[in-house]
Amino acid sequence: MIEESANSTCKTFYPSSSCRNGVITVRREALLGDMLDSEAGKRLEALTRRARDDLARISHPKRSWVLPLRGPDEAIMLDVLIVGGGQSGIAAAFGLIREHVTNILVVDQAPRGMEGPWLTYARMHTLRSPKDFTGPDLDIPALTYQSWHEEKFGPDHWGTLHLIPRRDWAEYLLWLRDTVGVPVWNETCVVDIQPYNDSLAVTLQQANGRIQTRYTRKVVLATGQESLGRWSMPDFLRDLPEHLRAHAADAIDFSALRGKCVAVLGAGASAFDNAAMALEAGAAEVHLFCRRAAPQLVQPYLWLTFTGFLRHFSDLDDTWKWRFMNYILGLREGFPQPTWDRCARHANFKLHTGASWHGARVAGEGVDLDVPQGVFHADFAICATGIEVNPACRPELARCADNIATWGDRFSPPEEEKNDRLARFPYLGNDYALQPKEIGRTSWLRHIHLFSIASTMSFGPSGSSINAMKFAIPKLVAGITGRLFADDIEQYWQSLCDYDIPQAEMRWPAGHPD
Repeated sequence: MIEESANSTCKTFYPSSSCRNGVITVRREALLGDMLDSEAGKRLEALTRRARDDLARISHPKRSWVLPLRGPDEAIMLDVLIVGGGQSGIAAAFGLIREHVTNILVVDQAPRGMEGPWLTYARMHTLRSPKDFTGPDLDIPALTYQSWHEEKFGPDHWGTLHLIPRRDWAEYLLWLRDTVGVPVWNETCVVDIQPYNDSLAVTLQQANGRIQTRYTRKVVLATGQESLGRWSMPDFLRDLPEHLRAHAADAIDFSALRGKCVAVLGAGASAFDNAAMALEAGAAEVHLFCRRAAPQLVQPYLWLTFTGFLRHFSDLDDTWKWRFMNYILGLREGFPQPTWDRCARHANFKLHTGASWHGARVAGEGVDLDVPQGVFHADFAICATGIEVNPACRPELARCADNIATWGDRFSPPEEEKNDRLARFPYLGNDYALQPKEIGRTSWLRHIHLFSIASTMSFGPSGSSINAMKFAIPKLVAGITGRLFADDIEQYWQSLCDYDIPQAEMRWPAGHPD
C-alpha cells in the first residue's frame, strides 16, 4: 500500500520514501519529480528522433565510398581509430560518420559517462564558455546543448541559465554520442602504435587485462590536455611523497584537507577551482601562489572567438601563427568572475603574487616551500601549472616520439619572440597529422592525426576548445577523408574505368518509326 505524505525524513529502498508499519510513504515532491523526469525523458526521446530525421535528410551523398582494406588476419581493418571519447573524440567521430566514414571505433580508458574532465578533475561548478557556444553538434540545431537543455529542463530554465553546469554537459555529451551512433569501447587504453604495411597496428588493453591488436588506416589522438606529454610539475614537488602533494588533475581527497593549511601553485582558473574545493571542504587556510606580479584577468580566448580567426588561423604562414600564439599563450587563460568570488568569499583565503616556488622538502608532517619571501610551511601542496609537451612521456608513442617534428625543428622566430615552451609543440600537417623530424624515418606518422591542446600552435584553438569545434572538426575530417581518398586513388581510377552501368535503356515505343 502506498500513501502520499508532504513530509518524510526517512529513506529506504524507494527514493525519497519511508516505511512505517509495512506502509511505504512517498513524499509528494518525489512523485512529482518522477513525473517530471518521465515527461523530460519523453521530450528527449522526441528530440532524438527529430535529430536523426534531420541527419537523414541532409546525408547526401549517401553512397558508402571508403574501400575496405584487410589486415593480416584477413579481417577488414578499421578506417579510423579515435583515441579519446570525450567531447573532441565524439565530435570527430560524428564528423566522420556524416561523411560516410562509418568503419570507425572510439576507445577511452574511462568508464562510460566518465570520459573527459567533467566528472573527474574539472572542479568548477559550470563550464566557462558562454552557454550559447556551439560545438560538437556540428551545426545541427536539434543536437545543440540548448535544444537538449530545453527539452530536459524547459525553455524558461534555459532563459534564466547563466552558464552550463558541468554535470549537465557530461550528460548531454552522452546523449549526443548515443543519438548519432558513435561506437565506443570504454575502459580501453592504447598501449602501443606501430606500422603495419601502409597502415597502423594498435595494441589495446581493456580493464580486464585482455590485450588485442586492432588494425586501422588512421588514428586520431583526441586525448585532451596531456595527449602529447604529461601534467607539468616541478621535479622538487614530484619528488615529495604523494600524501603531501598532488597535481590539480589528480584525484584529490579534499575532505582529508579539513583543518589543514593548503598551498596552491598557479593562478589560472584550475588553481582557483582547487583552492575553492579545499576551502569548501573546511581547510583552515588556503594560500594561492601566483608566479606573476598579478593574476591574468584578460581572457584572450574571448577576443579570438570570431570566424576569421577560428576558421583561418591555420591558413596563416608560420611567422603569423607564432606571433599570435606566442602572445596568446604568453598571457595564459584568465578566470571568470564566479571563479574568483568562490574563493574570495572565504576569509581564510590568501593570494600571494610574485611568489613562485623554488624548492620543497618534507618538514615534520608537512612540507616547506621555498618562496621569494622565505620559507612557507603547508600541510599539503597542489600544483596547478598546466601541461608539459613531451611525446617521450606517452608510452603509446614510444616507437616514434624521438622523430616527431616540433615547431623548434621547423621555425626560427625573431629573437624577441623566442619561446622554448612553444618550440616544443608538434609541427602538424594541414590535416592535423604528425610530421617526421627526419624525413624518411617513421613515415607512418602521417597516419596519426593529433586533435588536442597540443594542436594549438598549428591550428589555434581546436582540439581542446568548444568555441572552435564548429571550424576545427570539418578541417580534421576533410584532412582524413582526403587522405583516405588519395591513398586509394589508383583503385578509384580503375573503378571509374570499369564503371559500365547504363543510366537508361533505348526502348522505342510500339509503332515508333525507328
